[in-house]
Amino acid sequence: MRSTSHRSGALVADPPPADDVPASGRSSVPSSVLLVEDDEGDALIVRRLVAAAGGIEVAVVRRLDEAREHLVAHTVQCVLLDLSLPDARGLDTVEGVRSADPDVAIVVVSGLNDEDMAVASLQRGAQDYLTKDEIDGRSLWRAIRYAVERKRSELLIRYQANHDALTGLANRLLFMERLRAAVARLARHGSHVAVLFLDLDHFKWVNDSLGHDAGDELIMEVAARLAAALRPEDVAARLGGDEFLVLVEDVRAELDAALVAERIHRMLEEPFLVRGLELRLTASVGISLSGDPGVQADALVRDADAAMYRAKALGRDRSELFDAGLRHLAQTRLQMENDLRRAVDRGEFVVHYQPVVELEEGRLVGAEALVRWCHPSGTLLPPDRFMALAEETGLIVPIGDFVLRTACEQLRVWERRAGFVPALSVNLSSVQVADPGLGRRIGGIIAAAGVDPASLCLEVTETTILGEAAASLDRLRELRGLGVRLGIDDFGTGYSSLTYLKRYPFEVLKVDRSFTAGLGVNADDAAIVEAIVGLARVLAMEVIVEGVETETQRAWLRHLGCTRAQGFLFAAPAPADQLDRWPLAE
Repeated sequence: MRSTSHRSGALVADPPPADDVPASGRSSVPSSVLLVEDDEGDALIVRRLVAAAGGIEVAVVRRLDEAREHLVAHTVQCVLLDLSLPDARGLDTVEGVRSADPDVAIVVVSGLNDEDMAVASLQRGAQDYLTKDEIDGRSLWRAIRYAVERKRSELLIRYQANHDALTGLANRLLFMERLRAAVARLARHGSHVAVLFLDLDHFKWVNDSLGHDAGDELIMEVAARLAAALRPEDVAARLGGDEFLVLVEDVRAELDAALVAERIHRMLEEPFLVRGLELRLTASVGISLSGDPGVQADALVRDADAAMYRAKALGRDRSELFDAGLRHLAQTRLQMENDLRRAVDRGEFVVHYQPVVELEEGRLVGAEALVRWCHPSGTLLPPDRFMALAEETGLIVPIGDFVLRTACEQLRVWERRAGFVPALSVNLSSVQVADPGLGRRIGGIIAAAGVDPASLCLEVTETTILGEAAASLDRLRELRGLGVRLGIDDFGTGYSSLTYLKRYPFEVLKVDRSFTAGLGVNADDAAIVEAIVGLARVLAMEVIVEGVETETQRAWLRHLGCTRAQGFLFAAPAPADQLDRWPLAE
């Protein structure tokens, strides 16, 4: 091993021979090194040692302020830093270099053999700490190379933690960091920031029809166009799925934010080419604008999200600005969501049952299980007051499991009694059907209750079938394999197709109440109901008509050949014990 000697802090050492440089490491040798050293003798020797590694450009400065200027003006991969400079000492030198270029690797080369200082330097961001009286050419060269590699690894890990893996855009973590910094600058500069929440319209159909790989290709292309449509200082982020966020600073008025949204709509107008197919996309965009310096970053994102949902509700392919009215709705929705989550934890739901009767004599042939929420306010809320929110938040899964479990327990009660057991139907949402574990969970619930699965009918809507076209067929066939019956609910209101009735294992067809309401008033509704009944007969499906409220409607249904129905004419949904008074069908 070569020897070194220390004279008044100066270095004396021979450069490493060429064979000391690993062949695999030569290609990754740093191309530029900055030496910050005020001792001319030490600077000369260190520069000579570094240069001997081959192909490395070494620049030398004497002061920290000179180092900072050099880092701003030049690309540097590694800084060799003395801790004793004319204008800075100790850890201040490390902080000064990092503030000028946080991505540069730092190797401290100090005359101080101080373990505490070494640890503190590493904690402040240096990658290595060498003492001048212990280094030689080999150790210096190795420290530089390893420091650069460690810094690269740090930057890669940081990048992966802050960026979306698919698109390379910022992720939510980095976006919120940038947004909070922008909000903090509001008080100092008096400007405004805007947050745009972007959701692609009907993107789920792409995944269902072309597959998730094609969907990923489309997302990457959208991300590239989005980045190109924004200013360099704007921040675009992907939240996941087909949702994106955009941060725009220095906004003077609502018009500035609206113009950014317009650019986003225009960048989507050109068709996308995916797997040889031309696809056209639109987006719903929500905009929130900081109104005062006290605004919170989380609130801006939440407000933009609420505005985006209003854009969807108003027809999609449009932008909506968050306003005071939406703020009230957003606050109400947030409170409802919190209440709904607590309701799941506290078990605040009950199941009521609406009879299904045969029209001729009004005898009971079945029932539909319908969930109700016993809200803390004392109100019994029907599903249309909370089911959409439950689906958005995913709470529909535990709620749906509760309804099915309760319905199966009720079936068990009826089975224990002598006589007739009514067929019981339970609704499944699109979120439940999309769950790959649905069949396993339902099978477990039925087995735990010990009921005959043939007494249970699981109902889905036409829109559920369409939205899950790629997976719903296999999922429903799996459910059919459990022995349960399957029904299609609200038939005629979605995307009615004979293909669905032919391909899917449905046994029950429910005619939507919108057609029932027109019986005796609208000849078209009567014709539609008659056609549906005839179609069901051909396919050997049982027909149940929903929403029967008048004797006129009942008479028309009997005239059209319908035999089973449910509605307020017979009974509203009620606790299970109220079904005991009904005469049973033979």
